[in-house]
Amino acid sequence: MTLHWHTEPLLLAGLLIPAWLYALWIGPFRPSGATVPVWRVVCFFTALILSYLAVGSPLDQIGEDYLFSVHMIQHLILMYVTPVLSIIGLPPELLDQFLNRHPGLVQFLRKILNPVVTGAIFSLTFSLWHVPSLYEAALANKTIHIVEHITIWVPGLGIAWNLFSPSKVLPTVSYPGRLLMLFILMIAQLPVFGILTMSGNVLYPTYEWAPRIIDLSPIDDQVLGGLFMKVGGMLFVLPIFGYCFYQWSKTTQSDEMEIDPNPSSPQTEK
Repeated sequence: MTLHWHTEPLLLAGLLIPAWLYALWIGPFRPSGATVPVWRVVCFFTALILSYLAVGSPLDQIGEDYLFSVHMIQHLILMYVTPVLSIIGLPPELLDQFLNRHPGLVQFLRKILNPVVTGAIFSLTFSLWHVPSLYEAALANKTIHIVEHITIWVPGLGIAWNLFSPSKVLPTVSYPGRLLMLFILMIAQLPVFGILTMSGNVLYPTYEWAPRIIDLSPIDDQVLGGLFMKVGGMLFVLPIFGYCFYQWSKTTQSDEMEIDPNPSSPQTEK
């Protein structure tokens, strides 16, 4: 097995152009007095690096040709990790200045970033790409494979925006809304998880006939991939779910105190 790193012009351009535009945005084109926290810059460029590791490193080749479980790890990076890092890497001050200058874009984004829309697209595209015929088509055709990765990553950006938006113009969903969205996302993955782990048959011929590079049978590899999918999703959802619930409870308590800041004490009987 000979592993290689991808250096296709389209892939490199898809990573270097955003890096260049971001550097111009926070550097020479940054308005006077605007601040950009260093940690946000680190998050954004980390997202680009992880994106390349997911689709440009030998991880991509192993996931395409040998192990379904590795392909699932690749998808988890594209679905959860890089979208979140990309969104929280946007500097709030510069972002809102940009959005305020483009009200038409704001109206468009409000429609497509609706949590119902983003959640439905996210769950539907992920499920459809695991239909055996579509999955095998993506493995066999580079163009379809690129489309697969884009249509997995872009809805992830919508989910990340609803959860972590740094913008005041297009803020996050309310805490109850985020809790509901996260719960639905966990439920929406159950059919794919169940089919992958309980079908008893290898669903994808590519992995059934692939050379065994580790001591793992095709069916065990498929089950492991399903477990990676579910556990990875839970590792993403549960900490955010707990944080949102905690913040919501604090907000509720604060509201109750504002309504009745000085509760009257009971009168003393004479």
